[in-house]
Amino acid sequence: MPARGIHHVDLAVSDVARSLAFYLAVLGPAGLHESERYQSYRGTEEVVYLRIGEQLLGLRPADGGEHHYYGVGLEHLAFYVDTREEVDAAYQRCLEIGARIHFPPEQDRDLEDYYELFVFDPDGIRVEVASGPPDEFSAKAPSNA
Repeated sequence: MPARGIHHVDLAVSDVARSLAFYLAVLGPAGLHESERYQSYRGTEEVVYLRIGEQLLGLRPADGGEHHYYGVGLEHLAFYVDTREEVDAAYQRCLEIGARIHFPPEQDRDLEDYYELFVFDPDGIRVEVASGPPDEFSAKAPSNA
C-alpha cells in the first residue's frame, strides 16, 4: 500500500513566537492558520502546528545552533497558492515585515507558468511561495520511458 503523503514537517526554530508571526504574516491570508499545540514527546517544550490545506507545519524551540542555507538539512520549504496575485501579495507582506528576500516574484526559468517568490524566515530557512498550473503537482504515474 503506498503512503498517503507528507502529514507534517517540524522546524526547530530559535524563537517560536517570532517564527509564528513570520509564517502567519506571509501565508495567513492564503489560509495558513494555527491548528493546535502539543507538548513534545520530550515533555520540555510545546510544538505549535500550523495548517495549510491538508498539511501541517510544526514550530518547536531549537536546543541551540543555527540554520545554514545549503548546509545539511532542509534546503527550502515550498507553499503552493492558487494565483500569481497571491504570490505578489505574499511578497508585499514580506516587504512590510522586513523579511529578507532571496528572489522577488518571477517566472520560473524551467517550469512553464510557474511563478515563485523566495524569502528567508527569521532563522534563515528559505521559503518559497509559488503558483502554477492547477494540476502541476498532482499525483502522476511514473513513466516507463
